[in-house]
Amino acid sequence: MNANSMKWLLIFKALRLKWRRTLVIVAALSIGAAMVTAMASVYFDINEKMSRELRSFGANFYLGAKNETPFTLEQYEAIIAAMPKDLYHASSPYLYAVARSEREPVALVGVDFPALPALVPYWQVQGGWVSVAFDDRNTMLGKALAAQLELNVGDNITLVKDNGQKKTFRIKGIIESGDAMDNVMLLNIRVAQDWLGTEGGISYALASLANDNDAVTAYAEKLSQQYPQLDIHPIRKVSAAEGQILHKIKGLMGLVCIIILLLSSLCVNTSLTAMTHERRREFALQSALGASDRQITAQIVRETLTMTTLAIVIGLVLGLILAQILGHVVFHAGITLRWPVLPLAAVLSLTVAAVAVVLPLKRVLALQAAVVLKGA
Repeated sequence: MNANSMKWLLIFKALRLKWRRTLVIVAALSIGAAMVTAMASVYFDINEKMSRELRSFGANFYLGAKNETPFTLEQYEAIIAAMPKDLYHASSPYLYAVARSEREPVALVGVDFPALPALVPYWQVQGGWVSVAFDDRNTMLGKALAAQLELNVGDNITLVKDNGQKKTFRIKGIIESGDAMDNVMLLNIRVAQDWLGTEGGISYALASLANDNDAVTAYAEKLSQQYPQLDIHPIRKVSAAEGQILHKIKGLMGLVCIIILLLSSLCVNTSLTAMTHERRREFALQSALGASDRQITAQIVRETLTMTTLAIVIGLVLGLILAQILGHVVFHAGITLRWPVLPLAAVLSLTVAAVAVVLPLKRVLALQAAVVLKGA
């Protein structure tokens, strides 16, 4: 048997003879690696998942006219078309006006109907959405306006101009938004423009953007420089809430990982200290037979590295499973594995093991072989 084989034989025999201690160390390191893997997987994927969840808050980005400067549908479409795909989620222009129905005046709002389900997912709709942007036959009414006019889904409402021109729309859906939209009649934006004769003008536009690291604020500043004639800003109530929630959740996850790693390090340190104390006569005998401090250190490091490597493999597997469970429970979707997760978990686990082995190693190297063996 060569020297290298002898080294590994000593390691495996030592770990087998102290299998209870070995099991505790591997379990502690595995839990630490699993938690780091799970938390890191969620951490790197949380921006996408949380952004999707927080979109239920509604729009977080405003574009409108400044002072008396007109804001046109063409300007809005050009801005939206230039938005980065990873930032943009949904948007709609809004055109407000007063129109006259056969019964009484109504507040008329032109919108981009296909974008609304994604932009205002909190709206409750009785009936159905107007699904295409060129639909000039259907409309949607706010709940309060529908009750005021005594109209229901499937009924007709007719708009009348001063010159006597009329146009009838079928009510496809009745919305309950909990805000001023409960009192309006909604039409597709171009249909509203044609009826009102506004020649492309709109009142303002709202958008929903991903808000990773306050991206909404940064993008608003960039667009404000490009379009100084427009009022462009984040909707603070929504965008600030998104940013605060993301930062708090990430901070909490980091804190949990630190606590778990500290507890894991303490557990490993305690178990290694007990293991080396029980084997003090073995180390003293090796020293008496001529083993140097460097050789004894190498042996303990190899033993710790063997246990850590096994724990990392187990922890990575358990962590990836735990990450998927967290993803489905919290976000109802799987967690996408990001490449930094595996090396991060491995490095942190090795760091925990390295810190934990320092004190036991110092105690072993401080043993006096003659004193230990004399008391044997």
